[in-house]
Amino acid sequence: MTSTFFTYNKGKVIQALRYHFITRKEIKIMMILVNVFAIVAAALFFMKEVSAVSFLLSSFLWFALMISFWFLLPLIIYKKSDTFKDKFKATLGAENFTIENERGSRKWPWTAFTTSMESPHFFHLYFDTRSFFIIPKDAFKAEDLHEARRILSTKIRH
Repeated sequence: MTSTFFTYNKGKVIQALRYHFITRKEIKIMMILVNVFAIVAAALFFMKEVSAVSFLLSSFLWFALMISFWFLLPLIIYKKSDTFKDKFKATLGAENFTIENERGSRKWPWTAFTTSMESPHFFHLYFDTRSFFIIPKDAFKAEDLHEARRILSTKIRH
């Protein structure tokens, strides 16, 4: 199954990168710990156990981390990657996944991927926990989207 040529929409890519970060185990744990820390700091402040300055510093830490994971990190990665500025066509073959543009193509056997994930606008194909490729769902015709899901779920072992 071959997609149409596609380009990446900046807003959708940033949302996909957010999904990537939020699904990472280490980031989930850190966000939970930071939220628990913020709740404990608020409780201690209201019980008059810590000063207002301590509470404000912990609140600033919470805001800084949330802003960095939600806005800064996806934007930095988007700007650093030339991939998101190119035009591609993806082929979901029987033995391989192929991506091509006007300069050439690259082929990976399905065994090169460790897992896949679906977000609202993309299929995420992971080589490992940090390296992945995203394919826009709108690169496929509406009637081919279900077939693309089936191929990815059968070819990439979760």
